[in-house]
Amino acid sequence: MARPHVVVVPYPGAGNINPALQLAKLLHRHGAYVTFVNTEHSHRVVQGTEGAAAVRGRDGFRFEAIPDGLSDADRAKQDYGASLAASIISRCATPFRALVSGLNGGEPGVPRVTCVVATLLMSFALDVARELGIPTMAFWTTSAASLMADMRLKELEEKGYVPLKDESYMTNGYLETTVVDGIPGLPPMMLGDFSSFLRTTDPDDFCLQLIVSETSNCARADALVLNTFDSLEADALTALRAEHPRIYTVGPLGSLLPRDGAEDSTGGDSTGLSLWKQDAECLAWLDTQAPGSVVYANFGSMTVVTSEQLAEFAWGLAASGHPFLWSIRDDLIRGGGGLAALPPAFAAETTAAVAGRWRVASWCPQERVLRHPALGCFVTHSGWNSTTESLAAGVPMACWPGFADQYTNCRCVCEARGVGVRLDAEVRREQVAQRVREVMASDEMRRNAARWRAEAAAATGPGGSSHDNLLAMVTALTADQPIPLNPE
Repeated sequence: MARPHVVVVPYPGAGNINPALQLAKLLHRHGAYVTFVNTEHSHRVVQGTEGAAAVRGRDGFRFEAIPDGLSDADRAKQDYGASLAASIISRCATPFRALVSGLNGGEPGVPRVTCVVATLLMSFALDVARELGIPTMAFWTTSAASLMADMRLKELEEKGYVPLKDESYMTNGYLETTVVDGIPGLPPMMLGDFSSFLRTTDPDDFCLQLIVSETSNCARADALVLNTFDSLEADALTALRAEHPRIYTVGPLGSLLPRDGAEDSTGGDSTGLSLWKQDAECLAWLDTQAPGSVVYANFGSMTVVTSEQLAEFAWGLAASGHPFLWSIRDDLIRGGGGLAALPPAFAAETTAAVAGRWRVASWCPQERVLRHPALGCFVTHSGWNSTTESLAAGVPMACWPGFADQYTNCRCVCEARGVGVRLDAEVRREQVAQRVREVMASDEMRRNAARWRAEAAAATGPGGSSHDNLLAMVTALTADQPIPLNPE
């Protein structure tokens, strides 16, 4: 039986690259030949932060790169996400087709491609695979609930929920008081708990129509892969499986890989590729803190804040009375600034008052930080990777959503699972301090977090749902007739 060859194509952002790499490593560990396809820009960035060895690969695991079509001038703009997505849609199919054809060219030791796995926003790769008769898997890197909600955005348009009638509907309470019911697998939800892409007054809004298009294409894949676990999203998954029976839930992905620096078959541990230099010294600082005493704040790889918002978070974290570790990316601040954008008085005043009780880093090895016994609360943007990592570590959250699926994830954490509190969109230091103290003092949230940590461990352990789904996925890849092609 020929060795399966899986080509994995993530969207060029940390929130997609890292879970895709974790999935790729798992498939490689189970015998698949893997080609991991970055954009050329992401490839160069990773080489700059982690060194060339990070993308050198090993036997049966190779890294390739294709152009994304953006110019340096386009990339210099802080908010270039829509331009990047549009460029990928229009320009990446041709170089990807050439890459796959080259992989199938008979190079010694390289088996023919048997499956293409693409994350959301990379459906061009699924289209190319279909043209070439190659089975496809869509790796949707959000929650099952978010995917189901996104699949119904067209219906929300038809029912008049979207687009919003005018700009006042963004702030007049409409989003927080309008209840949407009747979506399979989901409870009644406020309109504001759906994707941020519906917060538009333009029926032709690029991001809204992009998600509608991507979910439609995703549903036509031969199988779906989700970074979640069955007990976490039972109702949403039941509804999804009624519409798309070939679904593999394999999360939390980091829990299926070696931890604590143990090397895997590609030369790395459970972490992914970092687009920023990581500050490993923050782990040594955590070693000096009491168990359950530290607040960790990180707003992910894409969130951008104003200097005023940064200041409110800074003073709020300090006023909480708890030690805190804060990851501030160099590009976190709108207009630039990074660590230098902290208020000048902040370091002087807080250092004198709470010497040694806070630390700021440009980027942290997040999974290792969350699993550290000193952690007591995670102040997060509610990205799905951060959410599942925090649940797997048993750390309750203070959530500040602001983009894409983060509102849906925040609802999952706070209202549905009881492991967090929600921060208002308008950042106020008093509320930051109060909500952090609330999380740190809540025995109920800690109990709920411990329960979901146990559920995640059970799902990824031998005989667990995610463990067995991964094996089923590998079996499908290694079968003589790998994955039945979905009829168009």
